Amino acid sequence: MMQAASNRRRGAGAVDVVVIGAGQCGLAMSRSLSLASIDHVVLERDEVASSWRTRWDSLRLLTPNWQTRLPGCSYSGSDPHGYMTVPEVVAFLDQYARLVSAPIRTNTTVTSVSQGDAGYVVTTDRGRWRCRAVVLASGAHNVAELPAVASRLPEGARTLTAKDYRSPDQLDDKGVLVVGASATGLQLADEIQASGRQVTLAVGEHIRMPRTYRGLDIQWWLDALGILDERYDQVDDIVRARRVPSPQLIGSPERITLDLNALTARGVRIVGRLVGASDGKVQFSGSLRNHCAMADIKAARLLSRIDDWAERAELNVVAGEPERLVPTRVPDQPCLSLDLEKSGIGTVLFATGFRADYSWLHVPVLDRKGRLQHDGGVVPAPGLYALGLNFMRRRKSSFMHGVEDDVNDLSAHLVDYLLRSPRLGRLRPAV
Repeated sequence: MMQAASNRRRGAGAVDVVVIGAGQCGLAMSRSLSLASIDHVVLERDEVASSWRTRWDSLRLLTPNWQTRLPGCSYSGSDPHGYMTVPEVVAFLDQYARLVSAPIRTNTTVTSVSQGDAGYVVTTDRGRWRCRAVVLASGAHNVAELPAVASRLPEGARTLTAKDYRSPDQLDDKGVLVVGASATGLQLADEIQASGRQVTLAVGEHIRMPRTYRGLDIQWWLDALGILDERYDQVDDIVRARRVPSPQLIGSPERITLDLNALTARGVRIVGRLVGASDGKVQFSGSLRNHCAMADIKAARLLSRIDDWAERAELNVVAGEPERLVPTRVPDQPCLSLDLEKSGIGTVLFATGFRADYSWLHVPVLDRKGRLQHDGGVVPAPGLYALGLNFMRRRKSSFMHGVEDDVNDLSAHLVDYLLRSPRLGRLRPAV
């Protein structure tokens, strides 16, 4: 570990491995490389946990504290069934960086990664590094995904993304159209409605899920049933699986279930998926009822699977009886069009997902849409790896507690690759 940490002091321009990103994935990989005595550096454009520092103010983890862990470190506080706030997540990762003595170069922005002699050249705004392998741990939430209709909204409508949003204080007093009904969209719609602004929520495909079931957190059940450990090479359609929306969950001290029924009870208006915009109006799909019915069916199927497993396991820890969610309430006459100005809507907030930004990656491993091609995090270029992507190796890959298994797999592959690849020449000062 001391060998890797010394990198910070000597200002080397050549290492075995460059890790890009000092979030949970980059830090965990750094620990694994240090334990294997692999010389490496972690490059971070801002500071440790930078992506967490730019989330909206009220955000909490969707996973309970008892599930918050990284290799060699786990939650040790007094509230195991609570959900970490953003400042608590940042503090946890800061502590972890110190614990593993990660050789981090903060405020160092990577501007280019290209193939070079016997490896890669990583160019930053503070110099250049040569290395034999690169780990892309910069996250999957760098850029907000926007549907094509976003460019056709009326000029008078203000647009925001979930990446820009911090709190209702950013908004004027007019109504808000929130586009997207996964975890983020639901939480923002709920918060903005509670601030006194009328919210309309555009709903497409979504995954309905209770916060707790039969007295236990839903994450406990997903973990116990092995659902979170399902591997990418065990599903029929991994491309489809990686695009499944995040479940409608919220982490709150009250452990409440937040779904469309809860929102409509609070005055939120639900409409179908946003599909068009012209002449000051927006158009919605007429498939709202179908989307909600399908989400209800899948939720009931999951709960039945839990009940079957609990019965076979003869669990005596479960106090509650089997139950089912109330079917989603939808309007009898769906709204298919709205005039934003006449409806008093001043802001359209897109909670339609994110994607990774690899504009600086000059290696032919991206598809025509700019998405990284990989096989469970092993990128089709010698010595190039990725971490933290959705369902990368397991369903839990994008969660903090899913990092350890992925890092163990990929670090073993990486170490084996280094043993078989040529070494770099003499270390040189950074350019």
